[in-house]
Amino acid sequence: MRELPEKFVRFKTEMAGIDLPKRFTFPFYYQPHDITKIAVNELQDYLKTNDFNHDFGLNAAHKKAIGKMFGVLVVRHTDGTLGYLAAFSGKLGGTNHHEQFVPPVYDILQKEGFYLQEEKEISAINATLEKLESDPSYLNLRARIKSIAAQHEKNIEQQRSIMRTAKAARKQKRQEGEHHLSTEEYQQLCDNLAQESISYQLQLKDMRYEQQRELKALQVELEEYTAKIKALKTERANRSAVLQNKVFDAYQFLNIRNDTQSLMPIFESTAFRRPPAGAGECAAPKLLQYAFQHDLEPIAMAEFWWGAPPKTRIRRHGHFYPACQGKCAPILDHMLDGMNVEENPLLHNYGNNKEISIVYEDPYIAVVDKPEGLLSVPGKQIEDSVQERMKLHFENATGPIIVHRLDMSTSGLMVLAKNEIAYKILQRQFLDRSIRKKYLADLEGCLNKEHGTIELPMRQDVLDRPRQMVCHEQGKSASTQWQVLRSDGQITRIAFYPITGRTHQLRVHAAHYSGLNAPIVGDDLYGKMDDRLHLHAHSITFEHPKTKKLVTFESPAPF
Repeated sequence: MRELPEKFVRFKTEMAGIDLPKRFTFPFYYQPHDITKIAVNELQDYLKTNDFNHDFGLNAAHKKAIGKMFGVLVVRHTDGTLGYLAAFSGKLGGTNHHEQFVPPVYDILQKEGFYLQEEKEISAINATLEKLESDPSYLNLRARIKSIAAQHEKNIEQQRSIMRTAKAARKQKRQEGEHHLSTEEYQQLCDNLAQESISYQLQLKDMRYEQQRELKALQVELEEYTAKIKALKTERANRSAVLQNKVFDAYQFLNIRNDTQSLMPIFESTAFRRPPAGAGECAAPKLLQYAFQHDLEPIAMAEFWWGAPPKTRIRRHGHFYPACQGKCAPILDHMLDGMNVEENPLLHNYGNNKEISIVYEDPYIAVVDKPEGLLSVPGKQIEDSVQERMKLHFENATGPIIVHRLDMSTSGLMVLAKNEIAYKILQRQFLDRSIRKKYLADLEGCLNKEHGTIELPMRQDVLDRPRQMVCHEQGKSASTQWQVLRSDGQITRIAFYPITGRTHQLRVHAAHYSGLNAPIVGDDLYGKMDDRLHLHAHSITFEHPKTKKLVTFESPAPF
């Protein structure tokens, strides 16, 4: 019988009466099992009493404070002993190794490893480059060449201006000579003017030649520097590429069948084609790798955020989160191969038995009340949607029908077009932002203001689709007005009035710490799972495409 591995942690809590899950956790959408909650509570107690030389930002908001994703994996030893493993994503306190946490799949920071040695050589190239690029002789040469080129360009432009003036004068002389000179005199004038034009062209040519002559010697001297710099940059790029591929090969991931795959084969069929930065450094792969290496049976897993939120993504202290799609999904697809894993809940059609209520209908438009759980348009895996159902219901409708969308988890009013003309008129109103919409939502906690406007630009989180993130550099503008309707001290009912219509805008603006810092109740992407997302499209006001009159429709919140 093998001894318990070093990183195996025995439960301190009494396990009597807790049933184990029959299947392993589907890591991308889950409710933590009771046994993982116990492991998480014990790990969080450990986190509270240790420093790790890392500022989580729990006591005060510091500029360098950052939270960290942690994970637990409940495992069973070959002798039947239950326990758990713990891991953190990335590094903690500048190191990969801490007493109660499993090691990385590959430690790039090991002192005798190839990574630090190669990095040292690349750093030496960087130092040489920096010295060359800051050499006073090099900088003076560049400045002189730039100054001389600018002066020559100025001189040439002055010459061109003189030539334009002279050309206009010659034209004037020709016109006057045509009427006042004899044929012979006029011909002589034209010959003289042609010679004058040639003379100006030769002067311009001489100026260009002089510029090239003056710059040539300096450029040859400069080329000695630029050639060295270019060669060093090429060497650095080549060394970095070789080093990166060696790192990719060093990350070897196991699964329960003891099959091994490195990062490049795992990611070659993905949209990225190559592993993104940090692939393999998340908690989940570390945990499974250690379990497979030590013949521990994985039972259940959970990950949670600990500390201050990042600036872009939405993370809340102590909340559970699924594994990310961009970095972890391809790796975990391999590592979980052969295990009895829960079915993917995202493939379930939650709107299957829910009816669409038709609030209003005429020959041009319809307004429907979409139930939560039903897609607005068909997805990759699920065809059932408002669009497909309404195509069948409105047999004579032409055009796209769907003018705008609601998230699958959001319920409420949608306006539909029954013909192409109505569609274009309504679409124009959405693009012009002349359509007024009101949403009702329940938020976790209380707000310190009664109303306001949120301005937070957003873009898709390419490493964790379908989530969106706040991004002030590349995000699209997103604006939301809001007003508190009531609060019981724990839940706040709020009205949202979106000015823009970005994907997940209200959910992100509610949950992000720079927004309301209060997730919508039941938000499985940016908050905590519940019976449903408490977000409802309550009313919509627009100009009817036929009558041109403003119409308003309302639907009470079902929560």
